[in-house]
Amino acid sequence: MLFATISNKDSVMARPDQNEVLRRLPIVVGALGGVLLFVNRVMTPVLSDSQARGDALGVILSAVLILIGLLWQRIQPKLPDAVMLVGDEGFELTPQLPETLKTELAWASHLLLINTVTCSVVVYYDGQVLLRRGILGASATVNPGTIVQRVLDKQKPVYLVNLNIYPGRIEFDYLPENTQGVICQPLGDRGVLILGANAPRSYTQQDEAWISGIAEKISDSLQRSLINSTLVPQPSKH
Repeated sequence: MLFATISNKDSVMARPDQNEVLRRLPIVVGALGGVLLFVNRVMTPVLSDSQARGDALGVILSAVLILIGLLWQRIQPKLPDAVMLVGDEGFELTPQLPETLKTELAWASHLLLINTVTCSVVVYYDGQVLLRRGILGASATVNPGTIVQRVLDKQKPVYLVNLNIYPGRIEFDYLPENTQGVICQPLGDRGVLILGANAPRSYTQQDEAWISGIAEKISDSLQRSLINSTLVPQPSKH
């Protein structure tokens, strides 16, 4: 199959854990406040009653901040470590598609890459790869294995939270070889939206619901644009 390769300027590299900074902030502020109060007390030769009350209040506030920070460390678990996916960044789109459908697929894949942990997007429909975007795997061909075929047959999504522990991961050779998590979302009974992430257990329930909505929109657009037609003429086999 021929593809139109378009330069992809989306950044789909490992995203930093910004929540880690917020979790540590109360501890840092509380500790800094306690140190400053101690220094102020040492450097004050004569301590007034009002200053003593202020120091006591400051110590209490610092202790509360440190306690809040410690509680956040326990309540909010650290997100799994992300990896740098192996592969080249690109955007491959079947050129024979209608222009409106190209725009639809480009828009949907852009949203998935920007708003979720997705680093690699593959749209497989009617036995053909219509789109690959993000970090690309070594193979440009999708040969449905057990997992993808089950999604096609049952039309129910499959979320592999940690791809490394699944023996069937070898079927995803069209994704980067060190992909950590995969979502296979059905596109009706004719295709699958395949998403790869750079960290295990990284998709939330909200992400899954949002991905499901995007997939329904893609499926509807594909059916409307390509009903009773062949996407790309298949080469004859000799």
